[in-house]
Amino acid sequence: MSEPRKVSFLGLGVMGGEIARHIARAGHELTIYNRTPQRRDKWLQANPDLKARVATNPAEAAEGADVVITCVGNDDDLADVVLGPNGVFRSIRRGATFIDHTTVSARIARQISVEARDLQVHCVDAPMTGSQIGAQRGTLTVMCGGRKDAIEAARPVMEAYSARIVHVGKAGSGQITKMACQICIAGNVAALAEAVRFAQASHLDMDKVYEAISGGAAQSWQMDNRWKSMDEDEFDFGFAIDWMRKDLGLSLDEGRGLGLSLPVAALIDQFFAEIQAIGGGRLDTSAIIRRLPRRGLR
Repeated sequence: MSEPRKVSFLGLGVMGGEIARHIARAGHELTIYNRTPQRRDKWLQANPDLKARVATNPAEAAEGADVVITCVGNDDDLADVVLGPNGVFRSIRRGATFIDHTTVSARIARQISVEARDLQVHCVDAPMTGSQIGAQRGTLTVMCGGRKDAIEAARPVMEAYSARIVHVGKAGSGQITKMACQICIAGNVAALAEAVRFAQASHLDMDKVYEAISGGAAQSWQMDNRWKSMDEDEFDFGFAIDWMRKDLGLSLDEGRGLGLSLPVAALIDQFFAEIQAIGGGRLDTSAIIRRLPRRGLR
């Protein structure tokens, strides 16, 4: 285990709550903050064996911390928590490390990096992949943008909940990498949905089809983890369509700024919009299969 540090964690959602738990269990001195007290209280009730100081605002959470970590919703949420009147950067000490695990635009990641530099604070934009399961198991992959010394300062704490930590480049690079990741995931889950419906309509034994194709070039994380649940119409597995649409929107905006066309990502984004329109925005992304009719099924 790394040397215990004072770590403040802001944002106790599906991913953040699990990460905070790993940090406390790794022996770090944990402070928590959540914008909605109900979620904070739920975390405390679910983890009665863990010690955590409760802060009333982000500035209080950051005061005296060695490492401050945010995991919130979007650009506006992050700007408020970090740069707002009671934000982290109002009280964070010189020489501390700031890590952001939110998936946001590269623009705000770069802006925060500049602000951190002026405060002499190490800064890492560090979006994650690995799903809720990875957060629970502490096996996330973290893609990091920032200076090398900042990533090395952040690494001992991130190792408490990550299986892979990759420094991909300068500030904002972590966010760009996450956008590429989400483009891949969206294409994968959309194609998997079509494959499941195709096999169902052909009256095949779905377990046998999975056994036959999952060991070859068609294999993927989505296939291994969502084939069966798609077949059984179960869609309560973490990463919601609402959040995927947010992430794809970031990717499409960044692509436009680069002068790139992303036609597949744009099309699948509209497929997800169809599920939102019928009230499925909080279902996980594999619910994209619901836009495909169950024809000819036994």
